[in-house]
This record gives sequence, C-alpha cells and structure tokens, in this order.
Amino acid sequence: MTGSAREFVVEADGGSRGNPGPAGYGAVVLDAATGETLREAAEYLGVVTNNVAEYRGLLAGLRAARELDPDATVRVRMDSKLVVEQMSGRWKIKHPDMKPLATEAARVFPPGRVTYEWIPRADNKHADRLANEAMDAGARGEQWSPATSTAELDAAAATATAATATAEAGRRAADAGTPAAEADVRAAKAVASSGWGPADMGVPATFVLLRHGETPLTPQKRFSGSGGTDPSLSPVGREQAERVAESLARRGTIEAVVASPLARTRETAGIVAARLGLEVTVEEGLRETDFGAWEGLTFGEVRERYPADLDAWLASPDAEPTGGGESFAATGARIAATRDKLVAAYAGRTVLLVSHVTPIKTFLRLALGAPPESLFRMELSAASLSAVAYYADGGASVRLFNETSHLR
Repeated sequence: MTGSAREFVVEADGGSRGNPGPAGYGAVVLDAATGETLREAAEYLGVVTNNVAEYRGLLAGLRAARELDPDATVRVRMDSKLVVEQMSGRWKIKHPDMKPLATEAARVFPPGRVTYEWIPRADNKHADRLANEAMDAGARGEQWSPATSTAELDAAAATATAATATAEAGRRAADAGTPAAEADVRAAKAVASSGWGPADMGVPATFVLLRHGETPLTPQKRFSGSGGTDPSLSPVGREQAERVAESLARRGTIEAVVASPLARTRETAGIVAARLGLEVTVEEGLRETDFGAWEGLTFGEVRERYPADLDAWLASPDAEPTGGGESFAATGARIAATRDKLVAAYAGRTVLLVSHVTPIKTFLRLALGAPPESLFRMELSAASLSAVAYYADGGASVRLFNETSHLR
C-alpha cells in the first residue's frame, strides 16, 4: 500500500446465554473516515463464558482489519470494560481462559498501532446483533454467514430514530419558543431512554456478596462478630467454600476477590480465589459488627443476661451491644464508606466480596433504601450468594439474594 496508512474502527462484542452457555461473537470493521462497513465477522462458539466470547470477537475483528490492510492503525470500540482495560494494560489478566486470547490479540498488529475505547452497550448494537445472529444460527445447528447479516439495520434504525426525534423536538421548540440547543438536549434524552428505564449508564460495578462458610459457632446460632474468638471454618464450612468456588468458576464472571480480615472470611476467600486463579485483597471495612459482651452467646443467653440492652438494641439502630459493641448505625456508616471506596476502585468490574451477615445485609439494605429494622427481616445462609450492581449515576440494583443452589 502506498501513501498514508488507513485507519479502521473495530467494534466487537460477545455473548453467552447462561455464562457459561451457548455463546457467540460479532465484530465489524469500519472505515474510520466514512463510517462505511468494510467487513463483518461472527461465529457460534459452543459453550463458553461471556468474557471468552468477547475476547474471541476482539480477535476476529483485529484479524479482519489486518486482512484489509496490515499497515493500518486500528481503534477498537467495545462495551466490555474488562477487555478494554486489560488490553490497554491497566488491569491484569489472570484468568487462564483469557490470557492466551489476549496475548494472541496483542500480536495481530505491532505495539502502538491499536488503541482501545470503552463505549456504552447502546453504541455497540452492530456487533451485538452479529453475536446474537451467530448464537441463533448455532441453536439451529447452522453456521452464520455474511449473507444472513441484518446488523446494519440497527445502525440505520438508530440514525432514523435520532433524526426523527431531533426533528420533532425542533418543531415543538419552534412552536413553544424553546431555544434550539435545549431542544437538541431533550431529543438526545428521548433517544437514550428506552421505555421507563434509565439511559445506558455503562457497565456497573457488580458486587457478588458471599457470606463465609460455617464455623463451629454457626449451627449453634451464636453471636460471632469482630470482637470474639475469630473462629476458622469447620469441615462443613470448607466444603461449602469449595462448592461456591466450583459454581463461580463455571460462571466465569468474577474479576477480583476482596475479603474481610477475619479468619473465616479470609479462609473462604482463599479457597474460592485459588479455584479462580485470583488473589485475595483484604478490606478492613468488610469485617463483621462487634457484638461486645454478646460474642459467643446465643440469642436466648443474651436475653437472659442482658434483657434491657437487648430490647434497646432491637428497638434502635443507634443502640450498642453490651460492653461497647458496634451499633447498626455505626456499621451502616462503615459499610457505606466501604461501598463507595470499592465502587470507585472496581468501576465496571464484577467483584466477589467475602463478608459476614450484618455487612452483607447492610449492603442490600442501603441498595434498597430500606429502614434499619429490615436487617431483622432477612435470612442469610452460610456460603450464600447475593449481588448488587452500582451504576455511574449512583443508582443500585439488587440482582440476587441468599442464593444457595450451589450447596445442594
């Protein structure tokens, strides 16, 4: 090729219906100057995880771009924060299924010729549709081919919808004397919002909340906080941790593991992290509430020995357990601060937080905007999983609560 090198835009996506489950990828190569579609690629992959499918889409897109012009520069646009951050060198790649794919993708073009950009899912419809067409074809026992692609319809429809919305907003603005710039903003909001749902806020920080496995105190339902004997897991608890680890490994979505500093959580986290090929980060803010003089006692024993203090504790989140324990209000403030810290540190990532009954219930209570007394109305089993997603606008969505199917 003579003259200056061409510039391509590669948009790629992957999906897995079950994660892991039937999966496929889609990729499109665009001319950076004109936006013209130059090449499409899609493939059904069988049963793999979502992250593997996304990496396979990236690899296919880069290879298609190299076939068009091996001297080109490429701008990759994906809605996978994980792939973008890992390929940009800002996040480590530890998962054994993704390391070789990332290494292979980095070799398609010489270093420095490929840049990566995260885009909202709504802006990646072309590649997303290709991936879904590949999965649909696989479900029929067929292979996707360019002749069957309808992905360009999404781009055309989006352009037409935006143009229609802008024109309509402009007409209304003219009738009402609204400045044109304000009409454009309103039109953009109308296009961005689908139905009653919010605009796409990007990939959320998702906290998968794992209560530690059983300790010798768990079956006896004894108060076991951060001020007690710091028990380790029982044999049952270790088996529970192994089952959680196997379940999470099959899902393939966890990108980091963070644990409370107490022995039972660090042990649970260590078992899971070893299975996932990850390391454990200890976070002091995830520790259990300090139950003061109630540590090691059953509820009935506390009722017998400290009836007035127990009544006060049940009635007010500001009341402390006997002997200078931590109130639920203090625990709530601690968890809120820890949540904000971890959301900032793990934006766009799925993180396993290994913690205790009260902190996990508090994460859920805060996400739901529920009153403190709701803590007494949740049942949280040993080695159970819950999940909360946190979006860029500060909103939260509870995705899972007290899931224990992996233990059965």
